[in-house]
Amino acid sequence: MTALGTAWSAVGGDAALLPRVSTVVREGALDARLPVRELARACVGACALAAAELGARRAGRAEVPEVRLDDGAVATAFVSERHLLVDGRAPVWFAPLSRFWRTADGWVRTHANYPHHRAGLLAGLGVTQEDPDAVAAALAGRSSHEVEQAVYAAGGLAVALRTPEEWAAHEQAAEVARRPLVEHERLDTARARALPRLDGTPLLPAAGVRVLDLTRVIAGPVATRTLALLGADVLRLDAPRLPELLDQHTDTGFGKRSAMLDLAADRRAFEELLAAADVVVTGYRPGALDRFGLSARALAERRPGLVVAQLSAWGAYGPWSGRRGFDSLVQVATGIAATEGSAERPGALPAQALDHGTGYLLAAAVLRALTERTEQGGGHCVRLALARTAHWLTTGIRPGPRGDVAYEAPDAWLGERDSALGRLRYALPPVSFEDGPRDWARPPGAWGADPARWD
Repeated sequence: MTALGTAWSAVGGDAALLPRVSTVVREGALDARLPVRELARACVGACALAAAELGARRAGRAEVPEVRLDDGAVATAFVSERHLLVDGRAPVWFAPLSRFWRTADGWVRTHANYPHHRAGLLAGLGVTQEDPDAVAAALAGRSSHEVEQAVYAAGGLAVALRTPEEWAAHEQAAEVARRPLVEHERLDTARARALPRLDGTPLLPAAGVRVLDLTRVIAGPVATRTLALLGADVLRLDAPRLPELLDQHTDTGFGKRSAMLDLAADRRAFEELLAAADVVVTGYRPGALDRFGLSARALAERRPGLVVAQLSAWGAYGPWSGRRGFDSLVQVATGIAATEGSAERPGALPAQALDHGTGYLLAAAVLRALTERTEQGGGHCVRLALARTAHWLTTGIRPGPRGDVAYEAPDAWLGERDSALGRLRYALPPVSFEDGPRDWARPPGAWGADPARWD
């Protein structure tokens, strides 16, 4: 089965629709040792096809619109953060302490972009100041697995470099491999809920769909950014106490509104939002939101027919289920960094492809769940994990044919517009189908500046 066929099957799509997809193959796009281009194309393609399918149903069309994938658009979008300019300024995406480090027996990669993760890293290493030389010295005398355990215990993030063979022997890898690429759960038997009929162009399959976005960093926000492109009313909610990387929010905030809400103190406000929501997307560690009544089952009990989409780094199972994680760390643990480099000098994928790929696949799963709800009713829960996407990349995708068109400058897939944040240059969306939208209806706004209510 092709990578697109696997992705489409994973979200519950009908294989008979796959011929509606055509591809412009560009040589050099997302070039890597692993088949990153094929993964990216498959995830975006499944999302575009799910959008076209839902749009056709809502518009009363007999035929699903044709989907056109272009490796240039896909590759540009998969590194959207690198193309972002705000008034001509290029953001800095990784803090000085977020990188590969030598240890006594190998390598670790750390993630310290957020202040609390940075503090956890320093505490785990017994370092009192934010000094790269002091961190390097502390790491040089310890084994990579010792560092991993100590830093995680202190609330930081550090992952030891593993080869593919070492990861395959790990208990978490075995748990990940046993799970499907996209997990599906039926939450209730609520009656079918039809969405209003669509007329005119652009065709916006998610128009009128209200999405509560409780995600952070890249994968979840990419998914909800895509749903916003397709017409959904997306309201992102963040806790006032948690810091955010503002440029990262800008890159993934197109089409959405952003509000602050304390889930413990403002439960009534959240319940009012939930009562009118169609979709809730969460991107926190498995179980982290349960104390707020935000497990999939608890949400569905209060809002029958709800679509719940859950995203995590390592999966909601196994010994690492409660661990924090990011794309760069999952690459290191699962053998990807060793494959793209070596055990002596680790490398990385040409994009944060686990984040972006999982984000588009998550959006595809939500769109398909909405289609199924209009036909069969019931609430749905879909679950994805970066580590499971990594398993698919490393063991389940074959490299495709070489392209006959070169991938060169990405200018054709970049846009510019004014916003409240300044003049933006940004990657245009790669999700493309006949009569579909070409850009977001609104630029990103300031983080947390909107009221916590539906438009």
